[in-house]
Amino acid sequence: MTERQTTLGDLRRDVRAEADAEDAVNLQRFFKTGPGQYGEGDRFLGLRVPALRRLARTYRSLPASDALVLLQSEWHEERLLGLLLLVGLYKRGQATDKQAIYDAYLGHTRHINNWDLVDASAEHIVGPHVSLDNLDVLDRLARSPDLWERRIAMISTFHWIKLGEFAPALRIANQLVNDRHDLIHKAVGWMLREIGKRDRAVEERFLRKHYRTMPRTALRYAIEHFPESQRRRYLNGTA
Repeated sequence: MTERQTTLGDLRRDVRAEADAEDAVNLQRFFKTGPGQYGEGDRFLGLRVPALRRLARTYRSLPASDALVLLQSEWHEERLLGLLLLVGLYKRGQATDKQAIYDAYLGHTRHINNWDLVDASAEHIVGPHVSLDNLDVLDRLARSPDLWERRIAMISTFHWIKLGEFAPALRIANQLVNDRHDLIHKAVGWMLREIGKRDRAVEERFLRKHYRTMPRTALRYAIEHFPESQRRRYLNGTA
């Protein structure tokens, strides 16, 4: 598809046209929407990520107000589409636009309520908007009782990791390293692994302090690319 002047109604019609009932059932299972699970009650139309990214490119001219309508949708895929549109608008926007999108994002975190929604957006909106000199927003999110706000805090630091600045990620990882939820364990381990890809010594300094007590899931993610013998030492507590 190529970009064209369209409306939110056009986008929603295209979304419904590409929906697949069988995929919807599979996605509800994959994203843990059953009673007591982290995505309890979420609803899916049945669109995969490549289709959603294609639609986001096609409808990139929609304004932020339309993206925020999508973000408040009962349908998971529409919320993801809203976030993909906001990411594009943030990247292309002027300073005032970026501020407005950042503020709206933090004001709508209750709708950013699964790991894929966080992972597709946090590093692109929150990450570049916070300053290395002031990480108060990330600290606040890391202290949140809300699982997804804590994950936003951790994943936002990926922006800085990619720039070779590891202090934000290490700071938030230190706060969340013993979090109670598996999805935070995975986020912490993932960001540590990304640090290690760029500077193994920095990652290992953190691990030597925490590896005996941090959750095994976080540790396994963090050391995934280590040599097998070194991985065994970490997992056996003898690194």
